[in-house]
Amino acid sequence: MTTHDSAFGLTFPPDFLWGAATSAYQIEGATSEDGRGPSIWDTYGAVPGNILGGETGTVACDHYHRWAADLDLMKAMHLNAYRFSVAWPRVMPGGTGPVNAAGLDFYERLVDGALERGLEPHVTLYHWDLPQALQDVGGWAHPDIPHWFAEYALAVAQRLGDRVASYATFNEPWCSAELGYHVGRHAPGLRDLRTSLLASYHIHLSHGQAVRALREANTRAELGIVLNLYPVDAATEADRETAALVDEKINRWYLDPVFRGTFPERAWAHYGDAVPEIDPAALAAVCQPLDFLGVNYYFRQWVSGNEVRRSGPPGAGTERTAMDWEVYPEGLHRLLLDLHREYPAPRYLITENGAAFDDVFGNGRVQDDNRVRFMRTHIEQMHRAMEEGVPVGGYFAWSLLDNFEWAFGYSKRFGIVHVDYETQVRTPKASAEWYARFARAQRGVAR
Repeated sequence: MTTHDSAFGLTFPPDFLWGAATSAYQIEGATSEDGRGPSIWDTYGAVPGNILGGETGTVACDHYHRWAADLDLMKAMHLNAYRFSVAWPRVMPGGTGPVNAAGLDFYERLVDGALERGLEPHVTLYHWDLPQALQDVGGWAHPDIPHWFAEYALAVAQRLGDRVASYATFNEPWCSAELGYHVGRHAPGLRDLRTSLLASYHIHLSHGQAVRALREANTRAELGIVLNLYPVDAATEADRETAALVDEKINRWYLDPVFRGTFPERAWAHYGDAVPEIDPAALAAVCQPLDFLGVNYYFRQWVSGNEVRRSGPPGAGTERTAMDWEVYPEGLHRLLLDLHREYPAPRYLITENGAAFDDVFGNGRVQDDNRVRFMRTHIEQMHRAMEEGVPVGGYFAWSLLDNFEWAFGYSKRFGIVHVDYETQVRTPKASAEWYARFARAQRGVAR
């Protein structure tokens, strides 16, 4: 079905997924209710100076209590899919051992509520909120964590069953390992390269073990992983070698084990003595058949000299978001073509794509034309890749709601729905209204 007016003229398959995405710690709140245990973000956020403004996810968007109304928002936008994460400390407060039935009750209500509204549930098992009890014994650096993660994944899948359309093992493992264990800007706030690389290795092993466990349990939901991926461009010919190394460290360090069972050689050599002891057979077993690869795309990496810029090439002509990230829609087209050529998957899902802007709330609305343009141009580039043969099956806007933006607290707004954090009132922005019209046109839904 086609319509007129910009991206409305595009035609997508009738079963294409149009959704929105969230993550547990960023929206749920209720951090001490119904048996939930503390997470590393509860601990990290309690340390003065770690989070801008001293803010935490204790209340966030109160999605734990307002989930039904939030699902209604997506239904009203004519979406047909919802991607959300399960909080490990809500399901297993101690990280392993006894399962908290009340925690799983919440996710069962959420899944059933989504289905009742025509929304396919797409579950991410880990979106950065590790139980603090596991971090106390080493977290992702502990050798037993692949077993613990598989145990947790099975507990979720056994309860939610085949009502879930897909399970992604991890969201953006680079952020967990690099920002959490090396840079220290994410929980648990460590700053050690060797520990970071060990964490990344154990995350890979955890992914492989969880996929095998879910397959052996005859889980019929699709299985995959979600990676944050970027085109990497060199400013000059002299920067090409550095750009190739950056590409291996942020992209291929996570793609190669998942698709090839190895780590990339250039990055491996670069890390030198910091690389932990690796079991080649265990790493090879990370490479499990997947039903999809989730792609989170926000910007490209621009390499100039010793600097790696998220803001793109210098100059006044480059549009940037409130995060100082370059707006580069063409990067999504390039990325998808490169992935399909080098890391072919049966299906790709754009699991996150969005932008923070300095939204202005006035007269009861947010006229975020910059976000509308961002979504439209990225959807156009995704469609272009599909016309060239890339099997993309869905697009999830990041994010449904303005929410807790990790170390930035509540200062950055990515939502297509505005949240007044004092009153918890939700107001769809102009971008949500545009997305609703677009999804309705694509799905042929009557007004």
